[in-house]
Amino acid sequence: MTRTLRTAALSFAVMATALPALADVNIYSYRQPELIQPILDAFTAETGIKTNVSFIDKGLVERLQAEGDRSPADLILTVDISRLAEAVAGGVTQPVESEVLTANIPAEFRDPDNQWFGVTTRARIVYASKDRVDPADVTSYEDLADPKWQGRICTRSGAHGYTLALVAAMIKHHGEDYTKTWLEGVKANLARKPQGNDRAQVKAIWAGECDISLGNTYYMGQMVADPEQKAWADAVNVLFPVFEGAGTHMNVSGVALTKAAPNRDEAVKLMEFLTSQEAQEIYAEINHEYPVVPGTEASELVQSWGECAPDTVNLMELAPLRADALRLVETVDFDG
Repeated sequence: MTRTLRTAALSFAVMATALPALADVNIYSYRQPELIQPILDAFTAETGIKTNVSFIDKGLVERLQAEGDRSPADLILTVDISRLAEAVAGGVTQPVESEVLTANIPAEFRDPDNQWFGVTTRARIVYASKDRVDPADVTSYEDLADPKWQGRICTRSGAHGYTLALVAAMIKHHGEDYTKTWLEGVKANLARKPQGNDRAQVKAIWAGECDISLGNTYYMGQMVADPEQKAWADAVNVLFPVFEGAGTHMNVSGVALTKAAPNRDEAVKLMEFLTSQEAQEIYAEINHEYPVVPGTEASELVQSWGECAPDTVNLMELAPLRADALRLVETVDFDG
């Protein structure tokens, strides 16, 4: 080897040694790994940064608090505004100043202090029997208390996070007195005591136990893909009620940078990637949810359900009302 080649080879080796290795991004996820892995694979293919996912369906905030500064987690991926607000209140997140994130994500779907950012949204809609309900009869959430629905509504527990989010939104729009009366009206219209999950309500409609139920949009996608549940899905229409003078109630899945975040730069790159058009379309397709980035289309299946006009209330305005919502649910003995 000539001196020139030896010098060039030595210089390259020194440069290669000097370049820092890309760190992995460690994620604590409330979402099951298979629901996010295709996006993470796309991120690794584009950036060379690997990811590691730990599925934690309970006690995520408590685990981060216990780990403290020793936590290996860089990011939290979770669903529902209550869990995101809990993480912020628990002191396990930190703000992210990113022009990419604030430009891509509408204000109502991110924390005002940039502690968390929405990735996808889901609508709280009405599943209605194709045989027994005229879609034109389902207009607003307020209308669910109308006596015309007596003995025709199924729902999950009033104390469940999804229900409390809707009740909190009702408080935001109409106040506590109205919401209490509304809850009493909805309870009077129940076909059975609140029970089961959202898919159990659709099964009840299919079985003729009730005519309408509340549910999240993405469950329809899951039921259509399940041979045992497809008949339930085929028995209902997806309808989009609104709050009077506002839009359809939305909730969010979101991402937050942990307070410890040993690999902060790489983690922020992943957060920004999650708001790219490529990632948004992958995420929305897999989870049957709505992209948060304006101009990014939902999947063909989700679009087939019809137009959704989202309520524009900032979700962090609803989080403090959850305790009031639970108190009202218990006051009217909604599950009793």
